[in-house]
Amino acid sequence: MILIIAEKPSLGRNIASALGSFQKKNGYLENSECIVTWAFGHLFSLADIETYRPLPEAGGRWSMENLPCFPERFQFELRRDKSKQVDSGVEKQFRTIEYLCNREDVDTIVNAGDADREGEIIVRLCIEKALRTKKTVKRLWLPDQTAETVKKAFSEMKEDAEYDHLANEGFARTYIDWLYGVNLTRYATLRSGTLLRVGRVIVPIVQAIYERDMAIKNFVPEKYYSIASKEKTNGEVVELVSKKKFAGTEYAKAEAACAQYNACDAVVTSVKQKKEIIYPGKLYSLSKLQNVLGKKYKMSMAESLQIVQKLYEEGFLTYPRTNSEYLATAEKGKIRSILENCKKLGYPVAFKDKKTIFDDAKIESHSAITPTYKIPDKSRLGEKEMQVYSTVFRRFVAVFCAEDCVARRVEITVKVGELEEFVLKGLSILERGWMKYDDASQKDKLLPNLSEGDRVNIDFKPLEKETTPPKHYTIETLNNYLKNPFREEKAAIDDSMGADDAEEYRAMLQGVELGTEATRTGIIDNARNSGYIQLKKDVYTILPGGIYLVETLRRMNIGMDKHKTTQMGQVLKRVFRGEMAVEESVGIAVGEITQYFSSPEAPPEADTDIGFFGDVVGRCPLCGKEVKRYKVSYGCSGYKEGCKFSVNLYILGRAISVQNVKKLLAEGSTSKIQGFLSKKGKLFDAKLKLDGERVVFDFENEQK
Repeated sequence: MILIIAEKPSLGRNIASALGSFQKKNGYLENSECIVTWAFGHLFSLADIETYRPLPEAGGRWSMENLPCFPERFQFELRRDKSKQVDSGVEKQFRTIEYLCNREDVDTIVNAGDADREGEIIVRLCIEKALRTKKTVKRLWLPDQTAETVKKAFSEMKEDAEYDHLANEGFARTYIDWLYGVNLTRYATLRSGTLLRVGRVIVPIVQAIYERDMAIKNFVPEKYYSIASKEKTNGEVVELVSKKKFAGTEYAKAEAACAQYNACDAVVTSVKQKKEIIYPGKLYSLSKLQNVLGKKYKMSMAESLQIVQKLYEEGFLTYPRTNSEYLATAEKGKIRSILENCKKLGYPVAFKDKKTIFDDAKIESHSAITPTYKIPDKSRLGEKEMQVYSTVFRRFVAVFCAEDCVARRVEITVKVGELEEFVLKGLSILERGWMKYDDASQKDKLLPNLSEGDRVNIDFKPLEKETTPPKHYTIETLNNYLKNPFREEKAAIDDSMGADDAEEYRAMLQGVELGTEATRTGIIDNARNSGYIQLKKDVYTILPGGIYLVETLRRMNIGMDKHKTTQMGQVLKRVFRGEMAVEESVGIAVGEITQYFSSPEAPPEADTDIGFFGDVVGRCPLCGKEVKRYKVSYGCSGYKEGCKFSVNLYILGRAISVQNVKKLLAEGSTSKIQGFLSKKGKLFDAKLKLDGERVVFDFENEQK
């Protein structure tokens, strides 16, 4: 008897439907040859810190006494609910899996987790926790959930051990993200007095949006002049814009340059025309599909993923969490069959065996998202489901369209004396071809009717302009940034079929990205739900909570930036390739995190040592009660009785360290603190001193 354990009930039902007639049981399905059961996604999660380092006196409160925590052996336990109790539904289903795994007539167990590292370890954990005797374990790898694919995959199953590297990467990521998230979330929260969700990927994502928004906020536009001519020749306007720029104080120079240009003849030195084929965009990876859906339909990443996941589970689309825009060479037969279905629907498609479509070197685990054999009844899809499905379907038809898109490109060169050459580029679509089925960025741009040797009328004038701030991140530009945070935004890869994307895929396969296609959407959604960022239409902006997160972590010297995160991403790829053991990758994370807990004691004038929320720093000079470190100040614990003594945590851009506050309360004055920023924008140094009920500056003859 074969036992198949699916990741989710919906997948279990699809597998059973494909493999024959099954009888429904309590938590599973069974026929004479197979049993199909399922998890509910993650049945197990990593145990919390208290499992490894319990604090009997803590009463459930977080404490620095058990931080940092680096388990020698990570422990998984059945998933708990919000009240920290084992979820009853989870336990019941696991007991069903446990019973089935150990049934005497079951000799083979099949891991049917989703076809990725997460799905691999979800079912592995169930088998590992349930199985009491050794049995054969196979892997059912499903690129889609159609009956045809399930049957074919079931007949070609491999040993689950062949996916050990994938599982190792999954476990390594789970352990490493736990180490960063649990240790640093507690540490930052205890220091700040505010719950701060600190994670290996969430922080650099929030930081990217923060830095962009600060750049926009602090942007000071600068005036400059360009010179341009916009005159008619043969009844048509010819616009020539010079590459030369002049500073806002150089109007006279710009005017003189215009006079110099206008004194010359402007002549058409060449007119080039050629017909060329314009290629469609590539098939979709998840992030590229989300880019299009966000831009066109203002669909959030969470919403688009939810819909594409549903279409996958219903068998209409292939596996969604893919980072590739290419198909595997082994899929050529399947693609031919899908194209036959498209032809029956009246679409002019033809199989194309091209490297721009089929390329194994640009596939890590999964091919691009495509339609399957199963075509949905459009009347049964909701509006947004139809938008997602048709976006994928139209791109598939465009890529395999038998009709080329043909255009005429025109390039006219106009030379103004010996001063400058102007190249005007135009495009006119002659035959739309695939453009009839898919959106295209290529639009007609017609040029004036000029011939070689024609004189062009010119009248150059200075044009006053201003520099513009950077733009807020959108779904598309943030996704492009996360795929390769070290690439210039304007250099984001062209999605057209002939685009050279070798560098992009090299970076992706090496792990030079923030998050993955599988995790990115959930992490961004977590940042939104935590009040760090917001999404309006398709534009991301920072929120006060996000500003507080980034600036507070910086003051604590917690550097969770893109450099460290991508370095860890590359470590995980080495685990996936079998070049590094899980334990070694975890050791790298432990070494990194240890640094945050072993910083040398800062001098009193430093702005990094602001202690921890609730620290007692001395006695109140007014009432004698304890002065404690609160969220935004060091304040008297007798505030409820009316004592108003406090010292702001941050004064004129400088954090006031614990050591200085202790010195202030004990001796009446702090050490000299450097780098206060006055309201006029000038830096100055000063001590702080007690003056009755107030804390004031003591300049010691220092000049502001």
